[in-house]
Amino acid sequence: MERIVLVTGSNRGIGLATVKELLKKEYKVILTARKEEDGLKAKAKLQKYGEVYFHPLDVADAQSVEQIRQFINDKFGQLDILINNAGINYDTWHTASNANLDEVEETIGTNLMGAWRMAQAFIPLMLKQKFGRIVNVSSGAGALNEMSGSTTPGYSISKAALNGLTIKLAADVRGKNILVNSVCPGWVRTNMGGMAAPRSPQKGAETIIWAAELPNNGPSGKFFRDMKEIKW
Repeated sequence: MERIVLVTGSNRGIGLATVKELLKKEYKVILTARKEEDGLKAKAKLQKYGEVYFHPLDVADAQSVEQIRQFINDKFGQLDILINNAGINYDTWHTASNANLDEVEETIGTNLMGAWRMAQAFIPLMLKQKFGRIVNVSSGAGALNEMSGSTTPGYSISKAALNGLTIKLAADVRGKNILVNSVCPGWVRTNMGGMAAPRSPQKGAETIIWAAELPNNGPSGKFFRDMKEIKW
């Protein structure tokens, strides 16, 4: 059976690497970007690896989410794997006490609410087909046991909340053959992570893909790094 995968925020960085590796595994992959020009450029780079589609998507915009839901429903009638990779604003210039709260709300709107919108849009399809995998790309910055210092408050709190969403969604669909997990890709060389990061985007994508391919008896409602469970 052909598996259909949607990766949000996948025109560059970890998302692009994830799409590339999934195409090599012969999945049909829907690449997304907020700007059509960026998405089409990324698609052109990846076409040689497999069957890749592009659809514009802004996860912070409910109408945009509904448009891609309708596209996938009409084109494929199924979505097997949802990878919530889209994320913004590693706000090193803020502290918790001086953060621009409008900016924090924008960060939460993408990093948490965007993933939540996407899950609500596609869980009904997964329930109908009795199969699904949802991978929320989180961060050690959102792990309460690793959270320290006062910078990146918006990003860290949005990712901590995303981890909470993972737990809640996993409970909602328990026993339905839909697995929902959070993944920390590690410190990766991307526009957000910077060029000093020790990991390549391909390395960052490894555990994301592993979580997307978990067997039916695999874990759900957990947090992983390097394919090992870590503490929230």
